[in-house]
Parts: sequence; C-alpha cells; structure tokens
Amino acid sequence: MATEQLYAKDSYMKNFSAKIVRIVPPGVILDRTAFHPRGGGLESDTGIILYEGNTYKVTEVKFEGNEIVHVLDRIDGLREGSEVEGRIDWDQRYRMMRLHTASHIIASIAFSKYNALITGGNITPEYAKDDFNVENKDILPRIVEEANEIARKGINVKVYFLPREEAMKIPGVVKLAEKMPPELETWRIVEIEGVDVQADGGPHVRNTSEIGNIEVIKVENRGKGKKRLYYTVKP
Repeated sequence: MATEQLYAKDSYMKNFSAKIVRIVPPGVILDRTAFHPRGGGLESDTGIILYEGNTYKVTEVKFEGNEIVHVLDRIDGLREGSEVEGRIDWDQRYRMMRLHTASHIIASIAFSKYNALITGGNITPEYAKDDFNVENKDILPRIVEEANEIARKGINVKVYFLPREEAMKIPGVVKLAEKMPPELETWRIVEIEGVDVQADGGPHVRNTSEIGNIEVIKVENRGKGKKRLYYTVKP
C-alpha cells in the first residue's frame, strides 16, 4: 500500500497523526506522512515520532517502492497498527523550503535567458548546490542577483496537480538535463506565477517574499560545460 504523502498537499503541515503499517528495523512505515523523504535533490526531513509518552527520533526518511520508511533511533515498544504522532523539525524543513523555491527561480532564469539546464544538485538546510551546463561561470552570480529581484516582488507560489499529457505541453516543465519526465499519470506542478512552472514533488514556500536574501557562497569550474553554484538564504 502506498504511503499517503501529506507533504505533497501541504508544505506547512508540522504535526500529523498516523498508523504504523509495518515495522522494518531500524524504522517504520506509516499509512500517511508529512515527512518529506530524501529525493529530487532534497535531503530528507527529520523530527520525532511520539507513542504512549515515548519519543523516537526520526533520523532519515526514504522511499522504498511506493512506501516511505522512517528510520528511527530505536523501535522498542512500537507495534504495528498503533496510532502515533509525527512532528517535523520545522526550522530545518522551512530553510529547505526557502532554498527549494529559490532554486526554481534560479533554474528558470538560467533556462529562459541562457538556455542552461541543471545537470545535478542537492539542497540541505544549510545551503544548496546546482550544476549548470554553461561555459561561463560568471553568469551564475548574475542569475542570483536577478533571482533576488524576483523574490523581493512577493510572488505567489501555487501547487496543483495535472494529468501527465496536459503537463507535458508546458514548455520547460522539466528543467533537469538528464531527467526523464515522470511516468506518473498525475503530475504535481509548482508554479511561481509569471516566473516558472515545473513538475516537482518537494515542499515550497507560499510566497517568494519568504525566501529572504539569496547569497552566493562560491562558484566552481567542474570542467567543460559544468559549473557549480553554491548558495544559501539569509537570514
């Protein structure tokens, strides 16, 4: 049975109730979760699961097929079928949401102005890194400057779902160079109004004003046609 992905519908859900479907040492599979698993270039959420007065630390969350495994620091006392409460480390999640929305703005500018695609990347709570198939690394700080101008406009970020055929008609809906369009019948779409539309499964802020200031940490030359941008958000 597929785990219900509460985070896909509401990025701001911090606490939730769920039932333990299966215990898979050292973790559990729940019938529903607001914990975002590792994937799509994002580190997984962490947090805690509460059961009968006991606290279990969620150290990692990952997909196994259609199910989502919550890796715990211990599993003693847990029972299949038990009702538990999950609580996300919100500070960590919210920083990743801000960085994730920032990354979409950066990717959109790179694609529309320089025909550049992302060839790899990762987002942690502390910083993000993206690889672009460009020759001139000097354009990357300029892209970040433009991204900040867009973020400061306070643009709404919408999340909705479309049939695959309809989503495929949107220009640039997939902006990763080596990523095939998802085979799912229904796609989750993240739209920054007037700026970007992408197929995406991860959490985002509701408005670009929440991003804060995007700051370049460094730019690296990783070889021909591969430049890496490291950046963070402040405060």
